[in-house]
Amino acid sequence: MTSHVKRSFRFRFYPTDAQAAELSRTFGCVRKVYNLALEARTEAWQQRQERVSYNATSAMLTAWKKTEELAYLREVSSVPLQQTLRHLQGAFTNFFAKHASYPRFKSRKKSRASAEYTSSAFRLRDGRLTLAKMAEPLEIVWSRPLPEGSTPTTVTVSQDSAGRWFVSLLCDDQPVPMPETAEAVGIDAGISSLLSLSRPIEGLTDRQGKIRNPRHERMDHERLAKAQRGLARKAKGSKNREKARLKVGRAHARIADRRRDLLHKVTTALVRENQTLVIEDLAVRNLLRNRTLARAIADASWSELRSMLEYKARWYGRELVVIDRWFPSSKLCSNCGTLQGRMPLNVRAWTCGCGATHDRDVNAAINILAAGLAVAACGDGVRPQRSTPGGQSSMKQEVVPPQRTRAAAQPRG
Repeated sequence: MTSHVKRSFRFRFYPTDAQAAELSRTFGCVRKVYNLALEARTEAWQQRQERVSYNATSAMLTAWKKTEELAYLREVSSVPLQQTLRHLQGAFTNFFAKHASYPRFKSRKKSRASAEYTSSAFRLRDGRLTLAKMAEPLEIVWSRPLPEGSTPTTVTVSQDSAGRWFVSLLCDDQPVPMPETAEAVGIDAGISSLLSLSRPIEGLTDRQGKIRNPRHERMDHERLAKAQRGLARKAKGSKNREKARLKVGRAHARIADRRRDLLHKVTTALVRENQTLVIEDLAVRNLLRNRTLARAIADASWSELRSMLEYKARWYGRELVVIDRWFPSSKLCSNCGTLQGRMPLNVRAWTCGCGATHDRDVNAAINILAAGLAVAACGDGVRPQRSTPGGQSSMKQEVVPPQRTRAAAQPRG
């Protein structure tokens, strides 16, 4: 059954000098209003234990515009300024619900430069997008069509660290579910191989069922290091330093773009080929504390991989099962079920007492699949006679938006 979803379509555009100046001015005003409102709300709480609402900050914005010091806020569209107050309200809502940390001030150098326009502040006609306070439409490279009959509800304009300009249009979309299939796959995320699957997939994996890890950051490490050394030598505030900063930004953007492109191709292929996908509930934030592996783990981008699998499975009618992170997938013999003892990370292949020789990662993927199918079928693990470390059992996670994901442990059967 198809369902309506909010989907963002991102395109690159090339502004004129006047448009770039107007947007840069808008970004600065958005950042200023956000910081002023955050400061006012923080002081109100610290001094009077008072919670300031969105309506109160909106009234403050009106008052700020009337002052001589902040009169420049009237020169840009009022819609992005109101939207940044709504974003701040959402940040506080998440904080009080204990879903996020306390909101932080936006930095001119580190924060994302963006502005959001609602339908009253832009016009889209015949493929020409015109924003408020602008006389000419943006020169957008329409790399793909918008959903037929869909009208954007919001438009977000942004500029990345490499100096590239992007526009994101949020539209209502109705993804078409893919044809059902009987195939299922277990997925083990790794570093030496990006993913190891419980079975090979033609055109995606090698004969063992592994997807090579291209290590994008390592491949471009010399290019990035050279750009960073050049930036460090430039005088602060100089034009040459700004040029060097753009070189660093372009190096980072190249790495991020290639990584994201690969993850999209891999996750789309996995969702297309399988009805059920089983992964582990990895604590990536904790794993990044390992100074030896943190760089490689960050380059593999396991969190983004899981996020893509979640929303694509939801869009296209697939089932994503997440098993407990303590399930001993690597140390369990997928042939006889014997649980091995301590197994350091440098052990990439091992032989069980039953005579079966296992590749560590492929064996883990097979066990992950078995545990996931057991969870989907009856709510618990594959072999009840064995216990997992800490007495925890495998678990199933429903496919919901990442920010509302909750996994509940199932009782042992």
